[in-house]
Amino acid sequence: MLEPTTPSSWRQSLDLPSRLFGEGFTGGNDYELYEEDGEFVLSIDAPGFEREDIDLTWDGGVLNVAAEHVDEDRGRKRTYHRRFRFPKDVETDAISASYTNGVLEVTLPIQEGIEPRGEPIPIEG
Repeated sequence: MLEPTTPSSWRQSLDLPSRLFGEGFTGGNDYELYEEDGEFVLSIDAPGFEREDIDLTWDGGVLNVAAEHVDEDRGRKRTYHRRFRFPKDVETDAISASYTNGVLEVTLPIQEGIEPRGEPIPIEG
């Protein structure tokens, strides 16, 4: 029998039911974002949505991902919304996306010769 955990418990990171069944597209660790070969790659687990349910927009260095699916047979509505800001300038016209087997993958090519935005902050210690 599994003991219930409280949010302050050190066992929270070992929450067995969510580790077994995952949190999916409802929150938690539902995406992976990395930089490789001069582009950012964003991969989002999005099972249960149709390609037409997902909207992607780019606005001033921010990628907005929104999805909504209505299951009229069950009377349910699923929604998702997340915004991603990038530390380097992206070639807006070359952004591409695909949705296959419940995984949304967005590729964002980085503009060459542009330095990362932001001021470095020294870390003491």
